[in-house]
Amino acid sequence: MADHRYLQLWWLALAASLLPLLTIHVTLAVSIIQGFVEPCVPYWDSCTSISRTGRHGTSYFIFKGAMLPAALLGIALWGLSGRWLRQLGIHSIGAAWLPWLGFIASASLGAYTLALGHEGEGFNLVRRTGVVLYFSLTYICELLISAGLRSHPQWRETGEKLMRLCLVTLSVGILSVIIDGVAPNFHDQIDDAFEWILAFLINAHALWLALLWRRSGYCVRFWAR
Repeated sequence: MADHRYLQLWWLALAASLLPLLTIHVTLAVSIIQGFVEPCVPYWDSCTSISRTGRHGTSYFIFKGAMLPAALLGIALWGLSGRWLRQLGIHSIGAAWLPWLGFIASASLGAYTLALGHEGEGFNLVRRTGVVLYFSLTYICELLISAGLRSHPQWRETGEKLMRLCLVTLSVGILSVIIDGVAPNFHDQIDDAFEWILAFLINAHALWLALLWRRSGYCVRFWAR
């Protein structure tokens, strides 16, 4: 019989990982249907940025209505991730930094979402800064979790696998920088594809984290007996 004093938390991590990923694909589909984006597969066609899918028509409201809750879920995800690592016996500096880095990353996503669809240099600056902080700090959070798990005897193998995913993400980012430096004109043609791939990889890591929370039975207790 289930103990209703406890609430499983893996569903929160699942929502935090899937909501941003589903949102950008839904807004892409709606933008294509409404004629704001040409039919394409952005992962290799590099036909549109993520931002463009949420700037016009119905997608504008879908993007904001889903990404703002996603930012709040992100704050909860990283705050609870630090606590999860400590419950596993991982008392690293990274576990202590997770809530703070995750808060800034998720707040940056919220700021980017609010500025999307508005013209002006100030809004452009907020969007650019928000995207950079969201991707970079979220990646650092995932790197810290992977390193923490790799240091634990029972979770070392899982930590190694997550670290490999982080290395793939880093390799994609470095490749983008190299192409931009060597062939900037060509990079401008494929830059959007890199953005989509990085978004997928970052959210795939968060999805994996949700499965690990379920495996470990991570939960909160509402009241004592």
